[in-house]
Amino acid sequence: MARKTRIWFPGATYHITARGNRRASIFHDTQDYQTYMSLIGSCKNDLPFSIHAYCLMPNHIHLLLETEEKPPGTIIKFIHSRYAVYFNKRYELTGHVFQDRYHAKLVNSNDYFLWASRYIHLNPVKAKITSKPEHYYWSSYSNYMDGSKENSVLETKRILSLFPEPTKKEYCTYVEKIEDDGGDCPPPLYHSIVTGDSPHE
Repeated sequence: MARKTRIWFPGATYHITARGNRRASIFHDTQDYQTYMSLIGSCKNDLPFSIHAYCLMPNHIHLLLETEEKPPGTIIKFIHSRYAVYFNKRYELTGHVFQDRYHAKLVNSNDYFLWASRYIHLNPVKAKITSKPEHYYWSSYSNYMDGSKENSVLETKRILSLFPEPTKKEYCTYVEKIEDDGGDCPPPLYHSIVTGDSPHE
């Protein structure tokens, strides 16, 4: 069956996920995580885009990525092809590091944009790796809690601008109230992402 083409246009935003081949770990230690983050930074220098939230889990990744001049496939190929070379060389392996094609859900509303960021930041909690999202180091959530923490990869302004008072405190309250409002369910528009007449990747 032919793959469906992905809708893309300059400025399109996506919730991107990718898993390790056969769900195997793609990060074994700090060096692996740092290498992946470094590749995101290198890619941003060559192919500008914005990251609004991220979480690197042991066997998969989440990125809330806003494109500029290139579609997400070009960006992910840059990062993942280089990471695969690094990973296979370091661990003396061959073959695919990532399972199948990466997944990219078009973010088509502010509600879904915020929901996706919350979902990404709560991933380590849902996986029972930590009880508090800010305690997971390889996530952007701690940057939303602590404005003094430097992160050249992350852009926080768009998320914070969606609150009446664009403060980190309001966003953190939104993320951590998930048990009270059933926030684990995506907004309705999450299900309306289809191919159309827009330029495609």
